[in-house]
Amino acid sequence: MKIALISEHASPLAVAGGVDSGGQNIYVANVARELTEMGHQVDVFTRRDRALLPLVSDMEGVRVIHVPAGPPMQLPKELLLPFMDEFAAFLIEFFRREKQPYDVMHANFFMSGLAAMKVKAALGVPLITTFHALGRVRRIHQGANDGFPDERFAIEDDLVAQSDVVIAECPQDEADLIEHYQADPARIEIVPCGFDADEFHPMDRATAREALGWEQDQFTVLQLGRLVERKGIDNVVRGVGVLKKAFRASAQLYVVGGNSDAPNEKATPEIARLRGIARECGVAEQTHFVGRRGRAQLRYYYSAADVFVTTPWYEPFGITPVEAMACGTPVIGADVGGIRYSVADGVTGFLVPPRDPAALAARLNQLRRDPALARRMGEAGLERARKEFTWRGVGESLAHIYMRTARLMPAKSAEERVEVRLRAAAGASFR
Repeated sequence: MKIALISEHASPLAVAGGVDSGGQNIYVANVARELTEMGHQVDVFTRRDRALLPLVSDMEGVRVIHVPAGPPMQLPKELLLPFMDEFAAFLIEFFRREKQPYDVMHANFFMSGLAAMKVKAALGVPLITTFHALGRVRRIHQGANDGFPDERFAIEDDLVAQSDVVIAECPQDEADLIEHYQADPARIEIVPCGFDADEFHPMDRATAREALGWEQDQFTVLQLGRLVERKGIDNVVRGVGVLKKAFRASAQLYVVGGNSDAPNEKATPEIARLRGIARECGVAEQTHFVGRRGRAQLRYYYSAADVFVTTPWYEPFGITPVEAMACGTPVIGADVGGIRYSVADGVTGFLVPPRDPAALAARLNQLRRDPALARRMGEAGLERARKEFTWRGVGESLAHIYMRTARLMPAKSAEERVEVRLRAAAGASFR
C-alpha cells in the first residue's frame, strides 16, 4: 500500500517532551516505521515549523513532507486551525502530482482530519482518523484552560461522520466517541499505542542510577512526559509532600521533560509553577527537574526509578506507563482513560484518583515499604507490555484496517468485530 499519515502539529522528527511534542509524535514515528518495515510506502505530512527545513526529509525510508502552512516557526497547536485550509490545499496538489495514488489516509488529531476531509472530498482517498484527544471530553476536564475554540466540536462531529474508520485507543476512548459524538460503533476499531522493545527493556537499577548520578539508597519516584498542567504533575509533587508529612517518609522526585535540555523556567513556565508547589509542600530539595531528554536516554530513567507515576486528569491513552512497564518498573497511574486500560490495578501497579495526593502518597508508601511487591509488579508489567502493547502489533492491526478500508481485503465480519471488542474490554493481546 501507499499510505499518507497526516499529523499537522506533531512531527515524527521532533524531540518528545516539549509542550506540543509527546505521545502523538511518538505514535506517528513508530507507526510509520513499522508500516515501512512491512513493505508499505509511507509518507508523513506535518506542518513546516522552521524556515530552513527541506520540503522532504528521510526518516529511515519514510518520507516526511514539511507542509508550508502558516509561518515557518513553532506555534502552539491551539493557534494552527486558521492554517488548515492552506495545509489541505497543499495536500491536494501534492497528492495529484504523485505518480502512484495513495491507497489510504490516516489523520492524527482533529486538525489533520479537517485537512484530510477536504482531500477526501476532492480526490476520494479513504480516510481513517485517530483523534488522540477529543475536544468535548477535554473541555469537561479542562474547562476555561482549554485553549481550542468551540469550532473544534463541529469539526470533530463532521470527522466522526465522514471518516471511513475511527481508531479508538482504548475502550474508554470508544465509549467517549459513542456518547459525545454519536459515533457508529460499526466504524470504530480499537488499536492501542505501543513501545519499541529495542528501545525500552529492563536494565540493572544500580547501573542506571550510577549512570544518572542518582543516590543508590533513596526511594525514587519518576514523572516523565510533557510538562503541561493537565498532566497533573502538581499532584505528584503534592503526593511526595503528603508522603513526607503524613508517613514521615522521604522520596526523591525526578521530573523529566520540558522545552529545553536544561530545566529552564522561561522556556518551560510550568517548571516555575511546580517549583512553587514543591516549596509550599516542603519538598523543594527532594524535587529535581531534569529537562528534556532524547529517546535513547529514557530507558535509564525508567529503570533507575523505584516507581513511575503519572496522574493526569484526562489521558486518551498515555504511552509513558507502557514504556515504564517495558522497563520492569511498577506504575502508579490516574484511574482515567487509557491508563485505566494499560495499568492492571494491583498487578502491574496501582490506579488512584486524579487530583488526590493523599491516595497517591498511600500507594507510594506501600511500595516504599514493600520492595518485594514493587519487584513483582514490575515483572508483571514487563510481561503485560511485551504481550499486549508492541508497536509491531499496532502496525499489523492498522495495516489490516487500511487494507479493508482501501478494499484490498474483505471486510471484517460482525462476529469478528464483536470478538475484537471483547478482547479490548478484557485487555487481551493486540500482538
